[in-house]
Amino acid sequence: MRAFSFLGPMTSVAMASVLALLPAAAMAGKPPAGFSATTPPPPAPHVADGSIFNASMGYSSLVTGAQARVVGDAVTILLLETTSSSKTANTKTQRSGNASITPPTQGPFALNPNALNASSGSSFNGQGNTALTSTFTGTIAVTIAEVRSNGTALVRGEKRMLLSQGQEWIQFSGIVRLNDISMDNTVPSGRVADARIEYAGNGAITRSAREGWLSHFFNIISPF
Repeated sequence: MRAFSFLGPMTSVAMASVLALLPAAAMAGKPPAGFSATTPPPPAPHVADGSIFNASMGYSSLVTGAQARVVGDAVTILLLETTSSSKTANTKTQRSGNASITPPTQGPFALNPNALNASSGSSFNGQGNTALTSTFTGTIAVTIAEVRSNGTALVRGEKRMLLSQGQEWIQFSGIVRLNDISMDNTVPSGRVADARIEYAGNGAITRSAREGWLSHFFNIISPF
C-alpha cells in the first residue's frame, strides 16, 4: 500500500520561511547576551614602601568625590523616553471639460445637435491622518564598560525580574559623556548617544498576547 503525503516541496519551503520570519525574541524566549555588568580590573599588587597612603585602595579625589569615572563604576540611567508624532495629509483634485459642435439642421448632412455635445469630469478627494505617542519611564543601573580618550564612556547593563508567570528584563547600552554624569551618578537617557533600550519578557502571559505562528504566516502572504 502506497502512502501519500499532503506536504509538497512548496509547503516545506513555506514552513521554513515561517521560522525565518519569526522574531528572535519570540523563538529564543531569553534575554540577548552582551549586557552583563563589567567588573573593574584587579588592582596591582601593593608593594610595601612604608607609605600610609595607597591610591589603589579606593582613593577618591576631593574634586570628583565618588563620581563614576573608571571601568566598573555604576551609573543610574533615568529612562525618560517620550516620542510623539503626528501627520495629516489632504489632497483634492477636480477637472472638467465640455465640447459642443452645432451641425446643420437642414440638408443632407443634417444631424441632431445633442449627438455632438460631449462633456467629461473627474474628481479625487483623499485624506489621511496618523498619530503616534509612546512613553517609557523608569531607572536602570548600568556599569561603565569602557572609558575613551575623548571624555566619553560606554555603559551597559540589564535588570532581570523573575515573576510568578514568567521573566521580564530591561537591557540598556549607550555612550555617555563623563561630564554629564551628575554627582549622584545619574544620567538622563536623553543624553545618551547610540542608546539601545530593550524591554521584553517571556512566560504564559507573554505567549498568550503573541500572535500564533500560523496566523502570522498567513498575514504576511495575504495580498488583502
